[in-house]
Amino acid sequence: MEAHLFLLQLALILVAARILGELALMGGLPPVIGELLAGVLLGPSLLGWIEPGETLQMLAEIGVIMLVFEVGLDADINRLVHAGGQSLIVAIGGFVLPFLLGFAVCRYAFDFELLPSLMVGGTLTATSIGITVRVLTDLGRRHSTEGQIILGAAVLDDVMGVMLLSVLYDFSQHGHISGAHLLRIGAFIGLFFVLAPVAAKLISHMIDVFHRRHDTPGLIPTTMVALVLSFAGLAHFVGAPELLGGFAAGLALSRRFFLPFGIALAADHHFSDLILSQMKPIVRLFTPIFFVMVGLSLDLRIVDWGSSQTWVISLALLAVAIAGKFGGALCVFQPANTRVAIGMGMVPRGEVGLVFAELSRVTGMLDPGTYAILMLVIAYTTLLAPFWIKSFYKRHADGMELSISEPGHQYVGPAGSTIGPGPVRD
Repeated sequence: MEAHLFLLQLALILVAARILGELALMGGLPPVIGELLAGVLLGPSLLGWIEPGETLQMLAEIGVIMLVFEVGLDADINRLVHAGGQSLIVAIGGFVLPFLLGFAVCRYAFDFELLPSLMVGGTLTATSIGITVRVLTDLGRRHSTEGQIILGAAVLDDVMGVMLLSVLYDFSQHGHISGAHLLRIGAFIGLFFVLAPVAAKLISHMIDVFHRRHDTPGLIPTTMVALVLSFAGLAHFVGAPELLGGFAAGLALSRRFFLPFGIALAADHHFSDLILSQMKPIVRLFTPIFFVMVGLSLDLRIVDWGSSQTWVISLALLAVAIAGKFGGALCVFQPANTRVAIGMGMVPRGEVGLVFAELSRVTGMLDPGTYAILMLVIAYTTLLAPFWIKSFYKRHADGMELSISEPGHQYVGPAGSTIGPGPVRD
């Protein structure tokens, strides 16, 4: 693509994301819905003005990496650790149940072949951490009990999803599953997540020392972006999702992270706040590109809307996709409303589901009809889940635990009332 056309497309994406995000906010909806719909509008599903190319995909990848970096930077490690056991239950339940239910429906109810049934089940295991985190942030619930459980579970789901994708790809190519390969990937991911925050903390300490001595303009955002992207690249190298690298870097630089036995490098709250304030404009620039890209990738033209089989299979898969995620959430020891909120937060498939579906299509594991049905299910869960979550909090937020309000955001109270400051306008 010629450079001037790409620049015009990028400008169009940013403007459309902002306008539709503002319209969604004016209508009482999370702005992410407007950004997703901007992608559907501009992409092949409707106007066809922008095709999701490789360069846009890379910018979108940077967007979600920066988003989870900010989440990690603003995270409370003690709350995450406290929610760890419950996150694990939600992640395992929300991974195993959709896989088994999706496989069973395809294999036994609709008579699919073995490999397509496995790939459909694998796609339904996905959880879009980017969309879920953004919706919870827009609603001021990211630091709530359910927000912490969802965050931990979504990260674990991503890791398990990458491992499952690797297993299914090996199976499709060689006809068998290599246990040694799976163990190797798991060991690399575990080692990375243990060592990456320690390395990030040490590097950030050196940056802090240099910053105090030489107040070079732009030093912090430049070095932080380089650090985050480096860790994302390393995460991919060891077989983990790139966003795991961004999350690990953000977690290490948060105000509430301490190195084991490293009292001398205890968290510097001023430096963490400085990083957060200087990185926010960069995060706000890239994240809309990610959400628009998700909408662009939902090519709904390929769906045979007049086929009764398309509707029957897609609605059946949608039912098990939702039920599977709720199955994991209902197993944790929390009030009923909190468990429902967790289940809803795990429903969006978004970019992770698209990765599964696209790999299945490219490698020939799914025929065009099944791929179109999967795209429809991903669209259901991605575009509708933010509506459900918003509506749920309007009705039930008054009966749920309220955490400390995030700056510039609001809590949704009963009958649509708000608690705390109004929505931020970045």
